[in-house]
Amino acid sequence: MHFIPEDLDDYVVQHSEDEPLLLQQLTRETFQKILQPRMLSGHYQGRLLSIISKLVKPKNILEIGTYTGYSALCLAEGIQDKGELHTIDINEELVDFQRKYFDKSNHGHQIYQHLGNALEIIPKLNKTFDLVFIDADKENYVNYFNIVIDKVTKGGIILSDNVLWSGKVLDTEFKKDDTSTPALVAYNKLLKEDDRIETVLLPIRDGLTISRKI
Repeated sequence: MHFIPEDLDDYVVQHSEDEPLLLQQLTRETFQKILQPRMLSGHYQGRLLSIISKLVKPKNILEIGTYTGYSALCLAEGIQDKGELHTIDINEELVDFQRKYFDKSNHGHQIYQHLGNALEIIPKLNKTFDLVFIDADKENYVNYFNIVIDKVTKGGIILSDNVLWSGKVLDTEFKKDDTSTPALVAYNKLLKEDDRIETVLLPIRDGLTISRKI
């Protein structure tokens, strides 16, 4: 989804940091072998995740929704030398694919994969996190936020993807089988009103929210 003219969007990408070769390879193989490759963060958003992580310099990172590992690798670029990145996904078929690319990176030894329901896994992680990326099933965004907020350090960052949902968040009526849109509308309202955080919603790709814990 483009919020500015496509040629201007191309200009933005061309004048942003180049995509690392490993991520180019991951993208190529994802499109060749994996269903729903549009779920990738992609070059531009990936570079944004990378630079945010480098600014935060997190000791510990939590990612909810791994897919093929693209965003995890971007976030890992800013992690401290002895830090850890914990990434959670429910798709067992992608575990080996993710690990292959994690191990090709400089941060493979710092990336821990968790398979299963994030709402069950997160309470068992005896850690606090300086950076959190929420990008899994949209119906649970509110639940993910509520279960993770107390594990975020003061000044820590929560990034939330797809918060504009192809513009559907502007709809005043929702289709009966559409559970994602009303969930995201409720989530965006929560981020705006929760006094534990300050939030800015960026019209980047499908919408990315940056929330800082006060």
